[in-house]
Amino acid sequence: MNDRVNKPAAIVLPPIPAKRYFTIGEVSELCGVKPHVLRYWEQEFTQLKPVKRRGNRRYYQHHEVLLIRRIRELLYEQGFTISGARNKLDGSNEPEQPEIVEPPAISLDEEGIEKVRAELLDILQVLRPEAVAQA
Repeated sequence: MNDRVNKPAAIVLPPIPAKRYFTIGEVSELCGVKPHVLRYWEQEFTQLKPVKRRGNRRYYQHHEVLLIRRIRELLYEQGFTISGARNKLDGSNEPEQPEIVEPPAISLDEEGIEKVRAELLDILQVLRPEAVAQA
């Protein structure tokens, strides 16, 4: 039985044509996202600012289509929340540095060593009962 959550398979998105502006319908098809989701993302991601012309029609530029694809990847494929994706995009100029985790301090007195030894023997007994009899 598989305990993992089934993620949707990564959708292969079509290539972005060489044009200056794209309508919301075109961007919807290019990015695999419905138009109402694009309008919502405009509110959530300050980097996303399409040009509005006649009758408040939205026109997206090439860099915005790329940004929408990145947002989609973060949300749908990598499992980020809206705020997590927003933070990731805001900090994308900074190089990622792995978090350094310090190992816990271990007491090296005789009592501490005996506790660790006893715990290791308990673990070993669970894993291989015949090995404990020899130890």
